[in-house]
Amino acid sequence: MLYIVHTTGKCNLRCKYCGGSFPPQLVPWSPRYDPRLLKELVESDPDAILAFYGGEPLLNAPFVMWALDNIEARHYVIQTNGTLNHLLPPEYWRRFDTVLLSIDGVEWLTDKYRGHGVYRRVVSEARRLRRIGFTGDLIARMAVTEDSDIYRDVKHLLSLGPFSHVHWQLDVVWSDRWRSFPRWRDEIYLPGLERLASEWLDAMAHGEVWGIAPFKAVMSQILWGVYEGMPCGAGRDAVSILTDGRIVACPIAVSEEWALLGRLGEATPDDLRDRVPVGEPCTSCPYYRVCGGRCLYAYKERFWGDEGFREVCRATQGFIDLMLRAAPEVRRLLSGGIVKKENLYYPPFNNTVEVIP
Repeated sequence: MLYIVHTTGKCNLRCKYCGGSFPPQLVPWSPRYDPRLLKELVESDPDAILAFYGGEPLLNAPFVMWALDNIEARHYVIQTNGTLNHLLPPEYWRRFDTVLLSIDGVEWLTDKYRGHGVYRRVVSEARRLRRIGFTGDLIARMAVTEDSDIYRDVKHLLSLGPFSHVHWQLDVVWSDRWRSFPRWRDEIYLPGLERLASEWLDAMAHGEVWGIAPFKAVMSQILWGVYEGMPCGAGRDAVSILTDGRIVACPIAVSEEWALLGRLGEATPDDLRDRVPVGEPCTSCPYYRVCGGRCLYAYKERFWGDEGFREVCRATQGFIDLMLRAAPEVRRLLSGGIVKKENLYYPPFNNTVEVIP
C-alpha cells in the first residue's frame, strides 16, 4: 500500500494552480500526532511505500529524516518543488527510490506559474541530485495549462539530461475553467501527443525507450495489466496521512467527508483498502480498464460540472486511443527482442505517478 505523508501544510511558493499553502486549520503546518503511530501503521504493511508530500515537504526536513531513519518501508518517495533540496543531506537523497520535482516545461512557462527563477533552481537541483549520487527515478512532474505545448515541453524536459521520466497532470481538477479547454485539447494537446507518440515509437524501433511516464504506464496497462481501478490507487490501495492524524483517500481531499477513512492509531492497512469506489459513468465506459476513472477527486467533486468532466474525459480517451493504436507495433518490438519488458514496464511500484493525466 502507498502511504502519502504530509509533513506540513505549508509551502514556500504560491503557484497559480493551488495558491500555495493549505490553510493551517485544515492541514496544520507541523504534525500534531505521535510519529510512532505512523511507524506502527506503515511497518504493519510488508509492502509499504512511504511518500513525503506537502505543502512543500522539505519545510519539515527533520521529520523526513526521522521517518527515513526510523520507519521501514519497501520504497521511499518524495514530491517536492525542488527549491529547498539543500535542507536534506546527500545521504538521505540517496535513500529514495523516486524523487519527483515540479517543473512545467520551458523556462518562461514554469516561471509564469511557479515564480520567477523557479525553473533554473529546479534544473540546477536536478543536476545536483545526480552529482551527489542519487541513482533512482528522477521525475519531472508537470502541471499542464492552456499555455502548455505538450510536445515542446515534454521534449524540452527530456533533453535536459538528469530526468529519467517526465510526467504531467492537466490543471483541470480544482482550477478555474480555461478560456477554451476543447480548443486547446483538439488543436494543441492531442496533436502534440500524436507527434510525441510517433517519435516515441521511432526511438523504440532503435531499442531506446524514452521516459515518457504516461506513455509507458498506459502501454504497460494495455499489455500486462499493471493496476486495477483508479491507477493512482486513491480509494483502493493508496492513502494520505494529514498532519492532524486523519487518514484520507486522496492527498488533496483534506476537507471532504467522502475521503475520510480513519485516524492514526485507530486503523490498520486492511481497514483502509478498497473504501471509496468509482461508479457510473466510468465503470461502464469502454476505456475504464485503462483509465480506471482518471482521478478520484475530479470524479467526486466535478468542479467543472458534468459537461466539463466529459470534456476532460475526451482528452483521456484520445490519449488512450493513441496508445491502443501503437500497441501492435510495441508488441512486435518486444517479441523481436528490440525492446525489453523491463525497460518499458512502468511504474515498477506505485511511485505517486498518477498514470492518467
